[in-house]
Amino acid sequence: ILEVADRLSDVVEELDLAIQLALADGPRGVVCDLSAVFEGAEQGAVEALATAGRHVRDWPGIPVAVACPDLWVRAALTAHPLGGHLIVTASVLSALSEVLATPAPAVEWLGLAPHPSAPRAARHFVARTLRNWGLGRVISSASLVVSELVTNSTIHAGTDIALSVAWNAGTLRLTVRDNSPCLAHQRYSTPDLHGRGLTIVAGLSRAFGVLPTADGGKVVWAVFDAPRPGPSTTPRRSAPATWVSPMFTDARGVSGLPFCAGSS
Repeated sequence: ILEVADRLSDVVEELDLAIQLALADGPRGVVCDLSAVFEGAEQGAVEALATAGRHVRDWPGIPVAVACPDLWVRAALTAHPLGGHLIVTASVLSALSEVLATPAPAVEWLGLAPHPSAPRAARHFVARTLRNWGLGRVISSASLVVSELVTNSTIHAGTDIALSVAWNAGTLRLTVRDNSPCLAHQRYSTPDLHGRGLTIVAGLSRAFGVLPTADGGKVVWAVFDAPRPGPSTTPRRSAPATWVSPMFTDARGVSGLPFCAGSS
């Protein structure tokens, strides 16, 4: 629960950073308590707060809620294209109830040392987890991406790595967390698609980005469409593959991330 007690326009940027720091820890959900916010929230501040919905759009496994007694603020958040992904209620209690009512994602974790064998161990872990979940169709893409992310962290961060694989409502999310302090204070930017590693991540994932952590590290994440196959007794001809450019809405400092150009 993030409590806000000031004019929203004065703290909305800090609140957005606080949301990111909270999301980096993989909580059950995040609730922004605006019950003590001074009256008269400006439209620009409400629109800035609504952009927090990008986190839920890209990864629906962690709901983000806003509790605000101001009817106008609630209506403005709900009407915003990104705000529509948020849970918007009048009280913290109702926000907590709706957060806890959302389906919890399936999550598996693996700790890795910054060793040359880490990318291979990460690939095997991801492949085994996805087979157990019946998501064999995305093993190839997810394994390539996690290999690039772990290789990057091993070479450039050199710290212990926490890898997670999470699935929720047809969406798969990979996260690689390390203790490297880079990116923690950089502004939003559009990635510069140079180098084999970043090109692989961009080409195979639906969205990817970076979240800062409270201890000065970072979480690099990638999201994939991964619906579970339904029961079928007759084979069907697959539809022609289509490629959609991934989104970079949560890429705080991704342009500074030193993705490897020649990793395995």
